Amino acid sequence: MTDTSASPRPAGSLKASIRTPLLYGGQEHSATKTLTITNPARPSEVVGEAAAATREQALEAVAAAKAAFPDWAATPAARRAELLLKAAEAVMQDVETEAAILSSENGKVVGESTFDLIGLQQRTELAAGLADQVDVTETLPGPPTEVVVSHQPMGVVTIIVPFNWPIAILGASLPYALMAGNTVVVKPPPSCPLATTRAVMRFASQLPAGVVNVVTGEDAEIGEALVSNPDVAKVCFTGSVRGGKRIMAMAAESLTDVTLELGGNDGVLILPDAEFTEQNMDLLFMGIYGSTGQICMNAKRIYVHSSKRDELVAELTKRLEQVKLGPASDPATTMGPFHQKAQLQFVTDLVQEARDSGAEVREFGELPEGDWAEGNFMRPSIVLDPDPSLRVVTEEQFGPTIPIITFDDVEDGIRMVNDTQYGLCNSVWTANEDTAREVGARLQAGYVFHNTHGAPLLDQRAPFGGIKQSGIGREMGTIGLREFQEPHALGLMKAGGPAPDVEPAPPVG
Repeated sequence: MTDTSASPRPAGSLKASIRTPLLYGGQEHSATKTLTITNPARPSEVVGEAAAATREQALEAVAAAKAAFPDWAATPAARRAELLLKAAEAVMQDVETEAAILSSENGKVVGESTFDLIGLQQRTELAAGLADQVDVTETLPGPPTEVVVSHQPMGVVTIIVPFNWPIAILGASLPYALMAGNTVVVKPPPSCPLATTRAVMRFASQLPAGVVNVVTGEDAEIGEALVSNPDVAKVCFTGSVRGGKRIMAMAAESLTDVTLELGGNDGVLILPDAEFTEQNMDLLFMGIYGSTGQICMNAKRIYVHSSKRDELVAELTKRLEQVKLGPASDPATTMGPFHQKAQLQFVTDLVQEARDSGAEVREFGELPEGDWAEGNFMRPSIVLDPDPSLRVVTEEQFGPTIPIITFDDVEDGIRMVNDTQYGLCNSVWTANEDTAREVGARLQAGYVFHNTHGAPLLDQRAPFGGIKQSGIGREMGTIGLREFQEPHALGLMKAGGPAPDVEPAPPVG
């Protein structure tokens, strides 16, 4: 692996510019063009360069994965698990350096970048723990046939990850695809590919050549080769709804299977008997403002019973008053910049639109000055009692602001939470577990939290994914493993053949 920054240094700082190659077939490859990666906290600062693959190189990566597939698919599941555990250990090599690289190219604080790396490690360990489920079969007894239903690997899987938590999000699919017996080509985000590429290279170093490959580059250049390629059996994409629709359209050209984890406009429903504690308010705060609000499963809308509104606002205000905006290289920083200038402008427009409409907007913190004044920073805010038709309510803001809307009738609260095109995560806040079960079952989302919201208390054993415009398919857990396998039925004719009185089954296709 190309490494120009191996010596220890303070968290959040880098010694030199980082350069990453392509990796496929077990070999590093250079490219004639590169992606220049800058620091969102100071966009004039270059963090490093990543190789920009050509379409031909992307095709070569798929070919390498295809060539490695038969041997990997034939490897016993227990042996695959052993190798994956070694790969998980390799991800955490020199974690301080790797977290600093991710923070410098992504913008988020170093603590979050560290957990990003840990996410891939943890999720790989969970996937390896499912080794005994990989080859489970079910037998359907006759007559006329005895049918053995098994689960077979699919082939080459393309995994496309986003900028916000690229390494942990990769962990929701990569190890499960590999445990199922598939080989993989990973495409990191073009705006911050460095740390992800390096993590994948360390991971791949523990596996047979070609089992895991990584290609970086612009979507337009290599997207078709990695998505609408007849040698690709499945595509996993995490990103925006617009991006997911493009991926689905491209995959349709070759009838390639897809798993799409897309945006979320997650709703929080706070009932009148909700109890606020320091712990659950800390978790809610992180579930709103963590990663500068740039997480799909962050809370994006709060519907609170009118009797709890003032207490909620006071709890959020207390935490917002402690926010320190700045670069990841400053240990005092608690909130970094937006990853991209365009998103800063979008969220700024949403908040201004709410303010112009008459909603009360409360902002907190101070924008950095001096060397960091050019960064993509925004003061975090809450928007009180906006009109529900405003974009800050109806669209996923993906930034450090949240609308707070009151209700008096629980049925109205449930209706408002469900009144969205999205359905990734929601949460219900109540002291009564029976109420949580009843109301939680009525909230339309792939995952519903109780008395918390966000990644820290997401159970990674459970399937994760969205409904409506929030996606297709599930990741993680046994269901996530099965997403990377094809059901296979073998009908065994029993001795003597079909009974004379058995009527033939009608066709289904």
